[in-house]
Amino acid sequence: MSQIKRIQHFIGGEFVAAPDARYFDKRSPVDGSVIAHIAEASAAEVNAAVQAARTALKGEWGKLSTDQRVDLLYGVANEITRRFDDFVAAEMADTGQPSHVQTHVFIPRGAANFKVFADVIKNVAAESFRMATPDGRGALNYAIRNPKGVIGVVAPWNAPFLLMTWKVGPALACGNTVVVKPSEETPLTATLLGEVMNTVGMPKGVYNVVNGFGPDSAGEFLTRHPKVDAITFTGETRTGTAIMKAAAEGMRDISFELGGKNAGIVFADCNFEAAIDGIFRSAFLNTGQVCLGTERVYVERPIFERFVTALKAKVEGVRYGRPEDHASTYGPLISQEHRDKVLSYYQKAMDEGATLVTGGGVPDMPADLAGGSWVQPTIWTGLPETAAVVREEIFGPCCHVRPFDSEDEVIELANDNEYGLATTIWTENLSRAHRVAERVEVGVTWVNSWFLRDLRTPFGGSKQSGIGREGGVHSLEFYTETRNVCIKL
Repeated sequence: MSQIKRIQHFIGGEFVAAPDARYFDKRSPVDGSVIAHIAEASAAEVNAAVQAARTALKGEWGKLSTDQRVDLLYGVANEITRRFDDFVAAEMADTGQPSHVQTHVFIPRGAANFKVFADVIKNVAAESFRMATPDGRGALNYAIRNPKGVIGVVAPWNAPFLLMTWKVGPALACGNTVVVKPSEETPLTATLLGEVMNTVGMPKGVYNVVNGFGPDSAGEFLTRHPKVDAITFTGETRTGTAIMKAAAEGMRDISFELGGKNAGIVFADCNFEAAIDGIFRSAFLNTGQVCLGTERVYVERPIFERFVTALKAKVEGVRYGRPEDHASTYGPLISQEHRDKVLSYYQKAMDEGATLVTGGGVPDMPADLAGGSWVQPTIWTGLPETAAVVREEIFGPCCHVRPFDSEDEVIELANDNEYGLATTIWTENLSRAHRVAERVEVGVTWVNSWFLRDLRTPFGGSKQSGIGREGGVHSLEFYTETRNVCIKL
């Protein structure tokens, strides 16, 4: 039997943990076995990481030119690509998701985040204005961008590498330093990235990782630290609220991408097969653990019954299995705790009178996988909009499907929610697509697609789905302080 890994913090370019460090178990979502022991950071270790980041900010890293930073970030992306299989293996171990999800989506996007933002910062234009003055000689105003400082990065567990680098990439491109707190459920790729940083010669202290939990642990110690200049977080809205309160001390800036209860809108004139494939993917990719996922589906009445039947057949064709098995198309949930939450919603749906189309429980798994966090992908119909599974984010592989009769009706249904992250619209009517996209109250709208991302475009949510925008130059607004210089001529 192979020895279980001990995962330490990455502080100032070194993997460290206090001699008396407390370790917690990281269990495989696939079979429940312990795959690593993770050091839990104390307040002293978080403080050491923040100090290392601040020292790097004022030292070697802070003296590099933009071109030198860009070269290092390209080096990071290339080294991730060179070690691609290591990152895929680590992400599969942490999340249990099938290899095709990691190899075709999450790991390539994680590497791309460094190149994209390196290009953005290298090519971004600066504003300048010539103004009149009473003496007739004028003045010239121009904007400069300076790094904001030490950025606290609190990353989620559902797409850990992609979403962590989505923050680290632009933060470093802008000249900041970072302290990353990965989810306690998914620490492995953040650790691997530390190895990459050392390999490419990233100055020590630019990238730091502290492991642990939220309250009374690494997360709280980091977000309350007075020497952290800004905090970026992806995760659930309740945690975002707690971080926002912590950030109020010292008036630190925040960037939040929070929960979603996203609507999929399917009109009768859609490309039917494309809509089935798109809704299936948006509801069940990554076992439904996607903030942009579709848990509410509204289908125009003439195709409602046909749509539900076809989606049911698609769902019942998933193949459970270990992530390294290329035949597997469907993985487990991240943990037993999260499975309990999802199953509680499955029960609520039935208690509230749902019609169960398919799923609704735990699949029969072979003995070697019985200890994993498996649930069935699930479809319901027949619930009112007041039902818990229609109102609240479940973050699991499930959706409720409801018919609608008019454009105005479905827009009202889609908007009647406290979240406002994303929606997907399926129609071949171009005018309708534009009309509906303009009226839905979300940060991101897809028409006849889902999860199609140009990384230069603004990304974020409205209502309780977040604060701020990420992507391209929009990320620069958070990761830099824009200053004005006025020169009297």
